[in-house]
Amino acid sequence: MDSTLTLSAHLGLDLAAVALLTFGVFYPRHRRRELVPAYLALNVALFAVVAGLGTVGGDGGLALGFGLFGVLSIVRLRSDALQHQEVAYYFITLVLGLLCGLPALSLPVAAGLSAVLLVVMYGADHPRLFACDRRAVVTLDAVYREETALRAELARRLGEPLGWTVREIDYVRDLMILEVRFRQPEPSVRSGEFLRKTARRPHEEPQRRRTTRSRTIAPSHPKETV
Repeated sequence: MDSTLTLSAHLGLDLAAVALLTFGVFYPRHRRRELVPAYLALNVALFAVVAGLGTVGGDGGLALGFGLFGVLSIVRLRSDALQHQEVAYYFITLVLGLLCGLPALSLPVAAGLSAVLLVVMYGADHPRLFACDRRAVVTLDAVYREETALRAELARRLGEPLGWTVREIDYVRDLMILEVRFRQPEPSVRSGEFLRKTARRPHEEPQRRRTTRSRTIAPSHPKETV
């Protein structure tokens, strides 16, 4: 009975932690709905496996351990649409399932470690942290041999370059493909005023001039009869 209550408390802690991570931190910032069930399924499945490892002894625990190793080894995060911060959420959900699923770990310790993980992820992926830093793949129609000229060209196109990685150089087509990390320039007051002046609102459309033609009716002269 005590083991069932302990397992239920650990499960409630795990569900609360992964729900806070997924619905409170990840989805409001990235809006990737297709990753929400993946995070939840990975966390709950790993919790179930770890909880089974803790309750089953002998050869059963050894078999579950090898099964867990096989499951984790075939998980591949090779999707091109997956960003690095989204991979970090994968590992946080995985570690939450491991921590909360250990029956030998006391509930306050598991809750404290889970809170540390959530706080670290909340701060590391905060939108205000390095808000002006961007990353982009740029294709230039010239091959630059000097770093100074390349830096000036990237600064003219994107902003202040923080660094870049050359992906491809094509001397036949005279192309250069780079992955650039740059700092986005802040919009100036002048550009803001220009955008406000040039933006046309629906109720500010120029009204068409209506021209009215006046008709003049010639006075009718009475006919003279002789």
